[in-house]
Amino acid sequence: MMMTLCSLTASAQQSAGDSVLHRTVGNRLSVGGYGEVAYSRQFYSDHVNRYSSPANYKDDPSHGQFDIPHAVIYLGYNFGKGWTFGTEIEFEHSGTGSAIENEADEAAEWEREQEKGGEVELEQFWINKRFSRAANLKFGHIIVPVGLNNAHHEPLNYFTVYRPEGEDKILPSTWHDTGISFWGRSGKFKYEAQLLAGLNAMLFNRDRWIHHGAGSPFEFKPANQYGVAARVDYFALPGLRIGISGYCGNAAHNTYPNDLKGDGKPYDNVKGTVAIGAVDVTLDRWNWIVRGQADYGYVGDTEKLNIIKDAKAHASNSPVKSAMIGKNAVCMGIEAGYDIFSQIKKLRRDEQKLYVFSRFEYYDSYIPEKNKDLFDYTNVHRIAFGINYHPVPQIVLKADWSQRLLKSPYNNEPSLNFGIAYEGFFL
Repeated sequence: MMMTLCSLTASAQQSAGDSVLHRTVGNRLSVGGYGEVAYSRQFYSDHVNRYSSPANYKDDPSHGQFDIPHAVIYLGYNFGKGWTFGTEIEFEHSGTGSAIENEADEAAEWEREQEKGGEVELEQFWINKRFSRAANLKFGHIIVPVGLNNAHHEPLNYFTVYRPEGEDKILPSTWHDTGISFWGRSGKFKYEAQLLAGLNAMLFNRDRWIHHGAGSPFEFKPANQYGVAARVDYFALPGLRIGISGYCGNAAHNTYPNDLKGDGKPYDNVKGTVAIGAVDVTLDRWNWIVRGQADYGYVGDTEKLNIIKDAKAHASNSPVKSAMIGKNAVCMGIEAGYDIFSQIKKLRRDEQKLYVFSRFEYYDSYIPEKNKDLFDYTNVHRIAFGINYHPVPQIVLKADWSQRLLKSPYNNEPSLNFGIAYEGFFL
């Protein structure tokens, strides 16, 4: 096989799952991935109490950080007769690590030290059976394509150095879970319907709404409850894609042990129903890229769920998140960038691009039935301006200035960010 780096579209027309799948069609083995390196200087306090006592941290010094948000390896294989396999292994924030040390100043005791933070995750691991272009079945661990970020989360599919904040604040990102998917393409439509393991309401919280709910602190994923997700994309014109997506499922009683239900317990009838609707659009035409999305979500029985969470979070080493959750969450955003190199013939012929862009977004991860004013820092408007330079189609250098605009008495949160990212296949 030829060792080449094949281009992936920067227009958010194809998702990571599609990329892995389509590369296996003509090759027995495919290898690719994407990755990002970022630096951020944040001109606001990073103190844990900056929202509970904002006046005390108004003049705190700035702070900086280097990060590797995502480093991903794609592997795919074509078995023939319509059977293909795909997997995505992701190292977030350069992975995680620990070590055992002999502490001389503590009577030569052996101690396990946490060396660094981060995560290693298996985001995709599936077998796909193709019956026709219009009918496919995928089994295993799959991307849940609810919202723009989850469907198109690779670094060439957004302008900012870090992934757009709104959907990342309220939804799992990247949302991946185990289940079955039916999907296909017909005419200008691509569609997908999924049956998945349910979310865990005990992992919801105020600052991130259901963000942590798809995970599991155990070696297995409890599946006492199930959810369904669906997405339809309409490729209306060349370069124009319009998508709608949604999710519905119960999230209570979906943990281990399942000790909330049975024998007439007071919370038997708590369902914690999660319902999410989202719409998004991408336009990549006339040297412009414009992306927009809007998401709205609902969680039922939040008053009872908050009582349960508060009681269970106090057990020793409990994985339950004690912070309250809101009945609703919302986010919306739009970004637009113009390729100024498109007006320079030599650079256009060389496939170099320089996008100048701006982004605006609004999100709120905590909209309760009452007492919202106590935690109004979750209501955020964010603006960003910057550039994306593509020396070749698969690599981008990014820079942006952004600011979170918070309601009084909270302090605004400006930052300056730089990054470099790639996306492509090697084999």
